Amino acid sequence: MPRQSASGAGTKTDAVIEVHDLQMRYGAKDVLTGVTFGAHRGEVLALLGPNGAGKTTTIEILEGFRMRSAGTVSVLGSDPAHGDEAWRARIGVVLQSWRDHGRWRVRELLNYLGRFYEPYSTPTQHRPWDTDELLGLVGLTEHADQKIQNLSGGQRRRLDVAIGIVGRPELIFLDEPTAGFDPHARREFHDLVHRLADFESATIMLTTHDLAEAEKLADRIIILADGHIVANGSADELAREMSTAAEVRWTSDGERHVHAVTTGDPTGFVRDLLATDADAVSELEVRRASLEDTYITLVQRVESGQDQGSEPPLQEVLS
Repeated sequence: MPRQSASGAGTKTDAVIEVHDLQMRYGAKDVLTGVTFGAHRGEVLALLGPNGAGKTTTIEILEGFRMRSAGTVSVLGSDPAHGDEAWRARIGVVLQSWRDHGRWRVRELLNYLGRFYEPYSTPTQHRPWDTDELLGLVGLTEHADQKIQNLSGGQRRRLDVAIGIVGRPELIFLDEPTAGFDPHARREFHDLVHRLADFESATIMLTTHDLAEAEKLADRIIILADGHIVANGSADELAREMSTAAEVRWTSDGERHVHAVTTGDPTGFVRDLLATDADAVSELEVRRASLEDTYITLVQRVESGQDQGSEPPLQEVLS
């Protein structure tokens, strides 16, 4: 389940990302059309959407690697289009793949990269991570002295993560972060994300096609489709906003029952059910629409032309 962090409520003063009316055009094609959202310190934000929705363009604009066509963007208090080296030292990027040098040893590479962040250490944020501590965080302690070319695919992915956060960033961008991870490594990585957000107060923005992962990790989910935001909220909030029926399942006198609640909250039905004969009811279960159900429904609405998209005011998405 996503964390319920103290920063989840958020205020204007702890805004790390502020985007208002972001637009991007390539030639005659509009890729982003009036995107508005924000992110707070310590928040885990998932950016979802089908291929071509504008996710990569949005992330590259936030990272300062691409100039926007219009709109205002503030990342860590600066316009990323004009971010200097001190600003960039506060940001970590974990790409889908990193062109590494196979003859480097893991510890040597992290020591080397960490030195670039030392000049940007502050009294409140020491940089970089201690290498041994970082190796422990990403689960590479036993492989610290191995050459990169001898690591497995999952171990290389852990190294990608270590490289992305070696400077102890305040804002971390994760692109398909657990690709190549086995289930155990994926769970360890989820714990790492929670630690970075909860104990380091890092803001984390991730893109993934693994909707179950987004549902587990993210405090808030933004769904992009056709260049605009079609949903912005927690997984539970998005599910409640959809008209998808909730299912109530239970066993009574040895028989399994299923009831679809198409309107309102299923709590009322459950209350009435238990009031009738609570002792006979067992294995009670309420199933709401999953994030996958919600995602597919929203994207299909856009593709069919039912949703033209509208952006809430910035003060609303930051509240």
